[in-house]
Amino acid sequence: MNNLLSIVTFLPAVAALILALFLRGEDEDAKRNARWVALAATVLTFFLSIFILTGFEPSNTGFQFVEEHDWLLGLKYKMGVDGISVLFVLLTTFLMPITIAACWTVETRVKEYMIAFLMLETLMLGVFCALDLVLFYLFFEAGLIPMFLIIGIWGGANRIYASFKFFLYTFLGSVLMLVAIVAMISDAGTADIPTLLNHQFGTESFNLLGFHVVGGLQTMLWLAFFASFAVKMPMWPVHTWLPDAHVQAPTAGSVVLAAILLKMGGYGFLRFSLPMFPVASDIMAPFVLWLSAIAIVYTSLVALVQTDMKKLIAYSSVAHMGYVTAGIFSANQQGVDGAIFQMISHGFISGALFLCVGVIYDRIHTREIDAYGGLVNRMPAYAMIFLLFTMANVGLPGTSGFVGEFLTLMGMFQANTWVAAVATSGVIFSAAYALWLYRRVVMGELLKESLKSITDMSRRERAIFAPLVFMTLLLGVYPSLVTDVIGPSVEALVSGYETAVLDATPASQIAAQH
Repeated sequence: MNNLLSIVTFLPAVAALILALFLRGEDEDAKRNARWVALAATVLTFFLSIFILTGFEPSNTGFQFVEEHDWLLGLKYKMGVDGISVLFVLLTTFLMPITIAACWTVETRVKEYMIAFLMLETLMLGVFCALDLVLFYLFFEAGLIPMFLIIGIWGGANRIYASFKFFLYTFLGSVLMLVAIVAMISDAGTADIPTLLNHQFGTESFNLLGFHVVGGLQTMLWLAFFASFAVKMPMWPVHTWLPDAHVQAPTAGSVVLAAILLKMGGYGFLRFSLPMFPVASDIMAPFVLWLSAIAIVYTSLVALVQTDMKKLIAYSSVAHMGYVTAGIFSANQQGVDGAIFQMISHGFISGALFLCVGVIYDRIHTREIDAYGGLVNRMPAYAMIFLLFTMANVGLPGTSGFVGEFLTLMGMFQANTWVAAVATSGVIFSAAYALWLYRRVVMGELLKESLKSITDMSRRERAIFAPLVFMTLLLGVYPSLVTDVIGPSVEALVSGYETAVLDATPASQIAAQH
């Protein structure tokens, strides 16, 4: 099927259009129809995306399923996937039906809520499939709008503040990226991403406003893209929008934000920063590695003093994204493999943890840790599920969380042993805050009156968690499901990066290193 990527990408948007045009009213029938149309569309999108994986050849390191059409004003519509992006497409389509099922109990403006999530799915898939710079930017930026609405309309008491903070942080970072995209197109004469991957941007140093810019044009472009992707990840110290957004977002919004939207920053580093600006990446790598190590330790310590469950898990996400950025800029096979694996794994684990918070929030309507305790006495199934994902978040061997952290730490150790040593301490801190949260919420005696009538998970809730449990354990014991797909593309990326850096290094410097 020649247009499979476009069908998978735009099917949710078509479903959203059907809901917008043909569904009227706010009665129970209209709400039920909106939910079922959204669920059917996301499930169908997932099944179609499986054909992408089954038809994908990992040994081919180029782009596959490529579609190219002329678009408006001489711009191109070009889509395709390689070993780095194909699993992000699958992650998105896999998690969206779970997300729709998780917001089944929403009663306010249900049709608009489902439309927002369906449009968000299309825009997120577009980011991972776009092979044109302008197209990528449009998808990347447009994805802010549905999430802005989801937080701002269906969020908590302080939702307006959180939604504007989320929008302004991520949008301001991307303005610099837009300037860089214009510069890249004028320098290379094309917006075609495969062509740009083979284009060598200038590396000659120059003076700018009295500053000596080492790495020349590449460094300037790298910094502009970094501003956008670092906020999206988010990296310390531009992470402060994330805890606010998570706390105010509805449960389903938090799942998508943590599981998929954050991964766009890491994907951007892999698609643009390393292959297109290798010399600048090499120059800036120590800076990113130390920034990542600080993020891992600092946000883990901040997580230890949180009183809100969602905020604690949000800071945990920032810490785990620190492993991702450190793995990517280690720029070796283990580091990049580990970074991608960690992003996929984190999608399942963090999504599940926010769902765990949602389960008890729906019953008690508070996220304060002190409001709970002894839930194991009334909710044994919930206690078991929550324990599994707590251990996966810590990185227990046998879960997918262990594989990602272990590979990234191996990559870090090859690049910088001191960074690896600091980052490894984050494993201990993550165990501290995760087990502290679990003990306070689940263990102990059931003393609070408000909890004595609480009910265990329903069949719908258990069904939501089942695929997440399955994937977390499957990737923990059989990680080659991911590494076999991404391996050849990552190897090509790393070897191309090393060659470009070596070619740009003066012979005298190479001799000094040896």
